[in-house]
Amino acid sequence: MLLKLKLIGSSHNSCACTLIFKEVTKNMITKKYKNCFNKLMFFKIFIFILFFIKSSYAHELRPAIANLNIYEEDNITNANLSIQLNLEAIIAGIETKHSNTEDSEKSEEYKDLRRMDPTVLLHQFNSKIKNFNNKINLTSNISNLNLTLISVVIPEVGNTDIIRDTIVTFDIQNIKEERFKFYWDKNLGSIILRINSIHNEPLYTELIEGGKQSKWFSIKNKIEVGLFQNVKEYTLLGFKHIIPKGLDHILFVLALFLLSPKLRPLVLQVSIFTLAHTITLFLGALKIITIPAIIIEPIIALSICFIAIENLFTESIRRTRPYIIFIFGLLHGLGFAGVLNEIGISTNLFISSLISFNVGVELGQISVIILSYILIALLFQKKSWYQNRVTKPISMIIASIGFYWFIQRLFF
Repeated sequence: MLLKLKLIGSSHNSCACTLIFKEVTKNMITKKYKNCFNKLMFFKIFIFILFFIKSSYAHELRPAIANLNIYEEDNITNANLSIQLNLEAIIAGIETKHSNTEDSEKSEEYKDLRRMDPTVLLHQFNSKIKNFNNKINLTSNISNLNLTLISVVIPEVGNTDIIRDTIVTFDIQNIKEERFKFYWDKNLGSIILRINSIHNEPLYTELIEGGKQSKWFSIKNKIEVGLFQNVKEYTLLGFKHIIPKGLDHILFVLALFLLSPKLRPLVLQVSIFTLAHTITLFLGALKIITIPAIIIEPIIALSICFIAIENLFTESIRRTRPYIIFIFGLLHGLGFAGVLNEIGISTNLFISSLISFNVGVELGQISVIILSYILIALLFQKKSWYQNRVTKPISMIIASIGFYWFIQRLFF
C-alpha cells in the first residue's frame, strides 16, 4: 500500500493521518495473522505426512494364510493344514484392531521377539500359547476334526523391519465328512483360507475375519459363490489394498496430485495410471506375465521416488511425464496382481473378481485424491507460494520414503 502524508499543520490533516495510520496498522496485523494461519495449516499438513513416514517404518499386520490340502492314504481321506502367520505378533498379544504393530502398546515386546533365536521363540510359543490348536476349528454337522500339531518352522533372525513368517502345520486323519466350516480365533487377526483337492486343484478361497466362521465348503467339490457376494468381497479387498494397507500406492497418487491439483492435468495423469495398472493386473492375474515380487517391489518404491523428485524440478507436466506414469502404472499393476494371486481368485467368477478388485483399487485412489484436494488444494492451490511451500517440501518427504523403501526392498 502506498502511503502519502501531507503534514500542513491543520487539525483535518492530523485526523486524516491518524485514520490512515490506523488503517495501515489494521492491514498489517490482518496480513500477519493470515501468514501465521497459512504457516499453521502447512505445519498441520507436514505433521500429517510425518505420520505416514512413521507408518512406513512400521510392521504391517497381514492376514495369515491357511492351506488345507486334502490327500488319500489307503483309501482313507486325510488332510494337511499349513498356516503361514506372524508368530511374534500372536505371542506378544498384538490387538487385531491395529493395522501395524507400532500402534500397539506391546510393540516393544514384539520387537524383542523379532530378535529372538528360532529355538528360543519356539519355547516362548509352547509356554505362552497353550493349546494353540483349540484356537482353530474345523467342524462339520456331526463333529469337530482332530488337529494334531506336527511342526512349527521359524526362520532365522533376519532384517527385523520385515515380517518373519512362521509355518505351523497340522495333520488331520480319517476325515469322513465332506462339508465343513473353518473357525479362527478373534485374537489371531484375519486369515485367508484355501482348500485344495487331492489332485491339488483349488476348490475354495475365503478371507475370514478373526472370531468368525467361514461359509460351508466342500473338500471334494467346488462351492459356487454368488455374484453379488463375490463383487462385494473383492471390491472391499481392492479398496483395503489402497486404504489403509497400500501406503506406497497412496504416496504415488499423492505425488501425481501435488504437481498440479487442477482437474484436467490430474484426470490425465490418474487415467493413464489406471489404464496401465489395469492392463498388468489382468495379465498378472491370468499368469500371462509373472515377475517375482522381489523385482517388482523395489521398482515400485523407485517409481515413487522418481515422480516425487521430478516434482522438485518442474512446475508443470512435461511431455514425457504421461509416458513415465504409464510405465510405472504397468509395474504397480503387477504388484496388485501379486497380492490378488496371494489371496486367491474365485475360479468360477474369475472375471468379476478381477473387475471388482480393480474397482476397489480405483475407489481407494479416488478417496486419496478427494482427501488431498480437501486438505491441500482447497487451502493452498491458488497461493503464489504453492509450489515452494507445498509441492516441493512434501515431494521431498515422499521421495525420501520411496528411496528408503527401495534400499530396504532391494538389499534386505
